[in-house]
Amino acid sequence: MDSRISVAPMMDWTDRHCRFFHRILSRRARLYTEMVTTGALIHGPRARLLAYHPAEHPVALQLGGSEPDDLALCARMAEDAGYDEVNLNIGCPSERVQRGAFGACLMREPDLVADCVAAMQAAVKIPVTVKCRIGVDDQDAQESLFGFVERVSAAGCRHFIVHARKAWLKGLSPKENRDIPPLDYPLVHEAKRRWSHLHIGINGGITTLEACHEQLVHVDSVMVGRAAYQTPALLLDVDSKIFDSPDPPLSRDEALERFIPYVADELARGTPLHAMTRHVLGLYSGLPGARLFRRHLSENAVRPGAGVNVLREAIDIVRKATAAQAAA
Repeated sequence: MDSRISVAPMMDWTDRHCRFFHRILSRRARLYTEMVTTGALIHGPRARLLAYHPAEHPVALQLGGSEPDDLALCARMAEDAGYDEVNLNIGCPSERVQRGAFGACLMREPDLVADCVAAMQAAVKIPVTVKCRIGVDDQDAQESLFGFVERVSAAGCRHFIVHARKAWLKGLSPKENRDIPPLDYPLVHEAKRRWSHLHIGINGGITTLEACHEQLVHVDSVMVGRAAYQTPALLLDVDSKIFDSPDPPLSRDEALERFIPYVADELARGTPLHAMTRHVLGLYSGLPGARLFRRHLSENAVRPGAGVNVLREAIDIVRKATAAQAAA
């Protein structure tokens, strides 16, 4: 399972439309769904929650839950649906997750996480992985992380993705938990040295491919979150710079041209345009016409009956702005 670079599971962001677009940008980066709770899968719109496009492979389903039997059942659903991996969320700090007694608060219960992982692994043949924090609240980060990895790996988990920050369950919002607690990359590096036989990936505050290369000296994989979403052109160079692909990367315009047939198909199924174009708003970030591109899509994609012509017009705006700058 080559997952040297992956795009983090992000609530309200990494839906199936986002993942399809990201797959156009990189054929090799591993993609993750938004977190799906076991309760939603068992009692809710299962088909919709498990839906993905075949082009998304390799793609992983991230689960949130703390009941071993429920997680095993949902892991089987993931495998039956064709996912390449099922990932257990032990990092989300939101109040909703805390009320459900899962996510980051499970850093305090490594024995329960071990039971969950063991049940999931017994139920499926696809890899079962864990995404965690280095600790929560006033825990000693080293004791927390090392104790967690020791116990959960003893239950059979061989693949950990560590967000290199603590989660503060009281006093910080989920957004603040992504920025305020200090990063501790060396602690994650030390975990890899201590458990050299395990796959240890790192997440948190990594925004460039140069930073990814620096991290890959110390760990097995890097998970990129907001940078991949807000400036998705980052993913255009992943295949060549990380996976040494000989194929030249697409241009931004080429990537959007490849997205248009998907958009047209989804429009025919009743998906509103803005549900798809919201994921491409940052593609031209920092380039001529980027602001006009975002404005055109934001204002026009939400209009009733909006079609692919709105996206084509946005591309033309950028091309004209680029030509004007070159001629100046």
